[in-house]
Amino acid sequence: MRRSLSLTAALLASSILGTSALAQTHTPPNPPLVEGGFATTDATDPYLWLEEVDGARAMAWVEEHNTRSLGVLQGDPRYEGLHEQALALVQARDRIPSPGFTHDGHIDNFWQDATHVRGIWRRTTIASYRTDTPEWETILDLDALSTAEGKNWVYKGSSCLPPQERLCLISLSDGGKDAVVVREFDSESRTFVEGGFELPESKGGATWVDPDTLLIARDFGPGTMTSSGYPMIVKRLKRGQSIEQAETLFTGQPSDVSVGAGTLRDADGVIQAVIINRGVSFYEGETHLLNADGTTTRLQLPAKSDIDALVQGQLVVTIKEDWTAPSGQAFRTGDVIAWNLDAWLADQAAPAQLIIRPGARESVESVTATRNKLVVALYENVRGAAYVYTPNPSGEWSRTRLDLPANSTVGLGSASEQDDRIFVSVAGYLSPSTLSLVDAATGEMAQVKSIPAKFDASGMTVEQFEARSADGTMIPYFVVHKTDMPLDGSNPTLLYGYGGFQVSQLPGYSPTVGKLWLERGGVYVVANVRGGGEFGPNWHEAALQQNRQRAHEDFQAVALDLEARNITSQPRLGIMGGSQGGLFMGAMLTQRPDLINAAVIQVPLFDMFRFHRLLAGASWRAEYGDPDIPEQRAWIGEYSPYQNLRAGQPYPEVFIHTSTKDDRVHPGHARKAAARLEELGYPVLFYENTDGGHAAGANLRETARRIALEYTYLSRRLMDAPAQE
Repeated sequence: MRRSLSLTAALLASSILGTSALAQTHTPPNPPLVEGGFATTDATDPYLWLEEVDGARAMAWVEEHNTRSLGVLQGDPRYEGLHEQALALVQARDRIPSPGFTHDGHIDNFWQDATHVRGIWRRTTIASYRTDTPEWETILDLDALSTAEGKNWVYKGSSCLPPQERLCLISLSDGGKDAVVVREFDSESRTFVEGGFELPESKGGATWVDPDTLLIARDFGPGTMTSSGYPMIVKRLKRGQSIEQAETLFTGQPSDVSVGAGTLRDADGVIQAVIINRGVSFYEGETHLLNADGTTTRLQLPAKSDIDALVQGQLVVTIKEDWTAPSGQAFRTGDVIAWNLDAWLADQAAPAQLIIRPGARESVESVTATRNKLVVALYENVRGAAYVYTPNPSGEWSRTRLDLPANSTVGLGSASEQDDRIFVSVAGYLSPSTLSLVDAATGEMAQVKSIPAKFDASGMTVEQFEARSADGTMIPYFVVHKTDMPLDGSNPTLLYGYGGFQVSQLPGYSPTVGKLWLERGGVYVVANVRGGGEFGPNWHEAALQQNRQRAHEDFQAVALDLEARNITSQPRLGIMGGSQGGLFMGAMLTQRPDLINAAVIQVPLFDMFRFHRLLAGASWRAEYGDPDIPEQRAWIGEYSPYQNLRAGQPYPEVFIHTSTKDDRVHPGHARKAAARLEELGYPVLFYENTDGGHAAGANLRETARRIALEYTYLSRRLMDAPAQE
């Protein structure tokens, strides 16, 4: 198993923790909806036709709105300059090439720039990678492949068979969708294998067992997908078989989120166990061992848990709920524990060893393994550190802390299976990313890459404050700004939030935020609200389902705190968020429009009475609740933005964008939001990228355009001295 984790830099600059003692007032959300009101049933929703993704009427509506919105935003004299800067930043060649160790110690990388718009998969030696000008060998050129096949291929990754890693499964998406075509590729000959494994477009996955065997979970025809639109069946496919001939190994239930398979391999690439995962809900699941005779045995793990690593025969698991193990041991939410794999598979009452028990303001953000060591990114109050854990013969685990800069956010990258080297990135809001190669066995590290500053951060600073939410909980947030920022409420301020799915908002070095916003006098704020994972699973669960409004109140509290501190004021405050964060923006718009003058609503959820019927939405009922259950429908109805849009409110002109190719969050959410706002008489800017998937960018040029549109809009709303609305 190649441990090739993302090297998205975790970042944090020096900051000062402060708590506002100023009193705040909170306005409750709109009163509960009455059935028969707007869009509370399909019969009362006049815009269901906008859910027809490629419908002629819907696409004509999209084209009309694209033409109008692009005319406004691209007609702004600032757009061209912002677009040129965004394009230069996203296509820059002096970025750090994200390294992934191959089993034999080479370095793989997927790279996009102005020449390679769709990207190339390439490889070099570790020695060459450490130089300023590595000598790369191209393995697969996505631009050339797309041209040759007349396709808009988007690379979704490769899975190569250990230990040789010559045979690979390449996942290709048409325009950025989650659904992919899987094709077998020879990484030595650089060609697709003639007559090799090839799986048609579907959501799902494929896992190597040996050169002639795959475990596949995908769309096998009617009745084989869950209500969430993911695979329900795992099959074993032998070389030369058709998909119809594959042997069924496991079948879930239609109500499940998904079913999939994977392997536990040791550092030499040898399979120690084959497991099948049944996702009963988004957060709860079952883990089954595939036996040699094709039967399965359910393993005794808590419903909420993650298998993190296999290191020196120790299976490492994160526990995400309070749990009493078959051994009688009691573990708490957030604990990281380990078993000797062989002993545990022989007797699941075998005792586990506690490795980590995070404190109340701590969070385990990532766990990975080198050949002999476990490496953990452990955060305290959204500040990162990295620890190396070593299993000892006694069963205890010892730990040492890596000597990394204080007050930084740490990203764990790819780890070697031949020795104990691991790539570690460090950065801050104002500090460009650096990448070091660390020997986890000795603690020695050497910086191998860094990016030059992408914006002028001189005279800027980062502060961390806390805001008191409606129930008294203190919510941390970061403010990035020019040091001489006047505290008179005049600063154009962009407040970013997400607030769901246990996704932590760790500070990051963003060239586009820095160049297109901070350099131009803007203030950037990131709110660490409940629903995220900044303080572990409990921080997330505090805003689940019936408690979702807590996250919205947290975000509102940060906005109020910014205004109470005179950092900004309503005419100068804008908000931004995407996907779940787009729902967040909708809740702020409908509940506290008096606080904001701009909202960038990216690929959003908006109609929460129908989210579970659209694409992957059914899988998110564990996060939001089920609108088909009256009690849960009631609490969803209190905040669902689509139903709660009202006439006569101080809504600012918003910018909503989505993608036709998004097969995760349905573009109908964004379309219907814009249509309803227009019906009520509000100005709205709407843009739909006809490619790009959920990330809203199939290639770098499209990404640059989206970024330029966003910051042109924000400039118009927040930097042009708007009057109080």
